[in-house]
Amino acid sequence: MAKLKTHSGAKKRLKRTGSGKLAYRRNGRQHLLLQKSKRQKRIPRKQLLDPTNARALELLVPYM
Repeated sequence: MAKLKTHSGAKKRLKRTGSGKLAYRRNGRQHLLLQKSKRQKRIPRKQLLDPTNARALELLVPYM
């Protein structure tokens, strides 16, 4: 069987956790933080993928 190519965009955005799940980084924490509320800035930095999307995204990063 041929090797599968890893999706380069998904490779940059997803990380594998210690338990084997995929996690991604939440948006909105890079710049313009003065005008954002404390609640907006307190959102968790890492988020686990929803199980409904996890299977499709695992196919994009087969060797991660």
